[in-house]
Amino acid sequence: MSGTTAFGLEQILNHPTVQEAVADASFELKRRRAFSPPVCEVFGQPYTVLEANDGYRFSIDPEARRRLPGIIANPVQVVRGRASLPAAAAADYSRRRNVGIVFSGGPAPGGHNVIAGLFDAAKRANPENRVYGFLVGPDGVVENEAVEITRELVDRYRNLGGFTMIKTGRAKIDSRQKVDLSRATCKALGLDALVIVGGDDSNTNAAFLAEEMLADGIQVIGVPKTIDGDIQVRDDAGRVLCAVSFGFHTAARAFANMIAGLANDASSDIKYYHVCKVMGRVASHLALEVALQAHPNMTVIGEDLVDYVDEERLEKALREGRTDYTAYGMTLRHLSRLICEGIVRRAAAGKNYGIIVIPEGVLEFINEVEVFIMKLNTIIAEYNRTHDRDFHSAFPSLQAKLEYLHRLAQRSRDDASFRLWNTRDEDLFNDLPEFFQEGLLTERDSHGNFQFSQIHTERVLIGLVQDYLNILKEKGVYKIGVQRSYFHKALAQAGLNPDRFGPALFQNYGQAELLLTKPVIISAKTLRQELERAGLVGPDEKPPEIIEKIYKKSVPNFKVQEHFYGYDGRGHDPTKFDCTYTYNLGLTAFSLIANGATGQMAAIRNLERDFAAWEPLGIPIAPLMHLEERKGRLALVIEKALVDVNSVAMQVFKAHADRWLAACDGEDCYRRPGPIRFTGEGEEDRPLTLQLNAIAAPAA
Repeated sequence: MSGTTAFGLEQILNHPTVQEAVADASFELKRRRAFSPPVCEVFGQPYTVLEANDGYRFSIDPEARRRLPGIIANPVQVVRGRASLPAAAAADYSRRRNVGIVFSGGPAPGGHNVIAGLFDAAKRANPENRVYGFLVGPDGVVENEAVEITRELVDRYRNLGGFTMIKTGRAKIDSRQKVDLSRATCKALGLDALVIVGGDDSNTNAAFLAEEMLADGIQVIGVPKTIDGDIQVRDDAGRVLCAVSFGFHTAARAFANMIAGLANDASSDIKYYHVCKVMGRVASHLALEVALQAHPNMTVIGEDLVDYVDEERLEKALREGRTDYTAYGMTLRHLSRLICEGIVRRAAAGKNYGIIVIPEGVLEFINEVEVFIMKLNTIIAEYNRTHDRDFHSAFPSLQAKLEYLHRLAQRSRDDASFRLWNTRDEDLFNDLPEFFQEGLLTERDSHGNFQFSQIHTERVLIGLVQDYLNILKEKGVYKIGVQRSYFHKALAQAGLNPDRFGPALFQNYGQAELLLTKPVIISAKTLRQELERAGLVGPDEKPPEIIEKIYKKSVPNFKVQEHFYGYDGRGHDPTKFDCTYTYNLGLTAFSLIANGATGQMAAIRNLERDFAAWEPLGIPIAPLMHLEERKGRLALVIEKALVDVNSVAMQVFKAHADRWLAACDGEDCYRRPGPIRFTGEGEEDRPLTLQLNAIAAPAA
């Protein structure tokens, strides 16, 4: 120990280097908290006003008109900045207000900045304004569980991920009792307005609350949040008012960076296929953005499967003088075949590894699975309604559920009018793997939706892929290409003539750089037989050791690693895009409140363009609502936005799909998007899908 200084534990713990090393606040965290997002030009003025734009048209559902008469005629309202206002208007804008805010549903990066923007705008308008955060989601509104938001609290969470400041929950204010309790809470706190930050269901809830509280003078504003990117608003002419919900960019970047790491691993270890399931229960926006960000070898876009037509099967049916209705729409089996095709092509190019990305809800785009989900949703909802008992409590085991379905199938034989579940459904369902049956019968979420995140979607597909690859291996189709140069060098070192053995081993010897063994060579036995047929070994003679080694190199072993990307992305610290977007959403929400709006969704138009073109506005929620089946019943909801298969982003993706498959001799095309950076430059300033789709965006 000579030359060292003895330190006591207390001295060590108090040492500046130790304290800095173990401090909760990292360098990155300090930079995040200090970052001030830029604000839209209109917010540089001391006042804002709302300018109605009647040029946007929406197809209004009659049920929405009937149930939301007070807010159905709301126009799109554009936020404009003003240096001054008439005295009465200025006094009203600056009068003292109490505003509540609540998070609803899963977290999305940037939520804290919505609070920060709302708080800063409120305090700027009047330092006596008060903002209350309701705890643990909508239940906090119902139960009057709130905390006053202070500057110290806001500053602690600026630009940080999660909804940690006030937490979140999945409850809904969806009954007369809950609405009455929420109204009582708002009155008890003296609230002038309530801001609901959430997805399509939460903004639907905001519209109904706005209608309910209209007579009380309590304004309700929605803010679009979901990492899935499925809240997008266009008018009937296709003009974009809200290009994407907040949190999408961050989640996509986080997923893409992790998948890029897997690409590094796959191309180094060259023995695994990494199958990556990314969040997106209804739409494939995240999968598409990840594909553009990271260039995985194969990416399945659910929306692209819906209108699939198997031309080969149609032509075969035509030759046979019949109609093959199963040629329309993608089946699980055919999707697995398409994935197999990519794997086989890469193997032939010497690449028995790769990255496959699939969206969480891909099975919902498969016709046969969608039918099962719809039928089972109805069966479960009907049982709950009829028996006033939970289906999953009544039938806790898979066997009990299957027996109940069997009774329904028997009923269809005795009662021709009962078509919900018949013997054909039962036969098809019994052909599915047990874990998939269990997944399809799993408990629905609070909205009555099938929980795709609870089922191993990737295992369903990859199980079929594995089975078919084994068939292709037995047929001599699935083989790993062997480099011609390696073959020549290895045989020369073993003292053998490659030109003697090459024609006997390979189907394309002398024609390609990557050599494929003959289709008949599918085992050590068939290898020896082929060499014997060519006169290269005797009847009882073993093949040369180097030939056996080369044969083994040509035999693929399909190994899979499964990954699910969801909660890690939604809890990530936001990108600068999401920090800026959400802060301006908070400022927009207050502008709507200060100018008397209610039943509006705070939004930013022109997100796909440079920041200088961003335009804050309020979008009427009621005209966006349409009847949709939920829990076996029709309900008014905001329609989720699916990937437009004709969009520029999709066209670019499809044009590059074969290149990114990289089924050729040469390197893969993996892209390294890099980590989300807050302390330096280097990340794009908006999602790639937005940048690409802006090329063909209709004029405002």
